[in-house]
Amino acid sequence: MYLVCGEALFDFFSDKEDGGPASQVNFKAIAGGSPFNVAVGLRRLGVESALFAGLSTDYLGRRLQQVLLNEGVSAKYLRDFDAPTTLAMVAVGANGSPHYSFRGEGCADRQLGLQHLPELGPEVSGLHFGSFCLVVQPIGDTLLALAQRESGKRLISLDPNVRLNPQPDIELWRSRIATLVRYADLIKVSDEDLSLLYPGRDPQTVIEGWLEHRCQLVFLTRGGQGATVFSSHHGSWSMPAQPVKIADTVGAGDTFQAALITWLVEQQLDSAEGLHTLARDQINTMLDFAMRAAALTCGKTGPDLPYRQQLT
Repeated sequence: MYLVCGEALFDFFSDKEDGGPASQVNFKAIAGGSPFNVAVGLRRLGVESALFAGLSTDYLGRRLQQVLLNEGVSAKYLRDFDAPTTLAMVAVGANGSPHYSFRGEGCADRQLGLQHLPELGPEVSGLHFGSFCLVVQPIGDTLLALAQRESGKRLISLDPNVRLNPQPDIELWRSRIATLVRYADLIKVSDEDLSLLYPGRDPQTVIEGWLEHRCQLVFLTRGGQGATVFSSHHGSWSMPAQPVKIADTVGAGDTFQAALITWLVEQQLDSAEGLHTLARDQINTMLDFAMRAAALTCGKTGPDLPYRQQLT
């Protein structure tokens, strides 16, 4: 089982073809949040998963819980809070790239404290961390403590997934990511994340610094330009993007992340030791699998992640 840690929320998409009066805006609400999506994506790809998250007892929180149950994500590590559900208002640009505005202050997914840290059994092979719950409190410090506690015991994956709307302090982001990369075995990062974290710096220089710690693999996604993998043992190389008619790119990075983990699980290499044994051609196959999965998500509106049978 893979334990995904972080937020669960609803994405509100405005109707692109809304021709009504200015006083009326039509929205389509879709369950999401990067960690939520990764947990669901893992299940759809055939991997047992659980979500360590705070869920609201309100109507939307119960809907999130029901989605997880319907998808087969374990509820063992969910915690209930009498606080609202985070809302993300999503505007999609001409290239399909989403722009977010979060309503999350004081909401349920931020309420996890150190007292909520779970004890993990041998069935949990790895943990994934990412997105804005890394830098808002109290959950930010809770997830850091969990990553520190479990690093070296289980596979740790990280996706910064920088969102400045819920936490605009980029220095805080830099500090927290710089700490977390010391505990991660596998990192997925977008070119947009790196440009926000380290404007003007060469991405390769940043990533090579990450590989000086325990991290073995870093995957840099570059949207329509494809992706580049950096290996501590085999150097770096790139792969072009899959051809796809883009609806939007919401959830594409989460799909990519879930697919990386899925490939490792299927090959029984989902451990720090397993990463050490990977040959270059295996990493290339892993990258191809993740890119094909992400392309399927780009062809749909919202974070509609693919199923394993769609990837042969």
